[in-house]
Amino acid sequence: MASMTIRNLDEETKRELKRRANRAGHSMEEEVRVILKKATDPSARRTGLGTEIHEMFKTVGGTDDLELFPRDEQRAPPDFSE
Repeated sequence: MASMTIRNLDEETKRELKRRANRAGHSMEEEVRVILKKATDPSARRTGLGTEIHEMFKTVGGTDDLELFPRDEQRAPPDFSE
């Protein structure tokens, strides 16, 4: 196992790590390991909002059968030449 030292950690960050560790019932060191593991886990990559919505509704048919509404014609841009 590798070890590392984190220097110049501000007090507010340290306090928040301690709070998170206490809530989870483990040490600050373990909390940092959990955070780093989540941050570097390739299977936990974040997806976009559209992908998240699609994943939520794909079990009930998704959005493939939704009727798309026609778009209105765009209005002319304002004229600021005066």
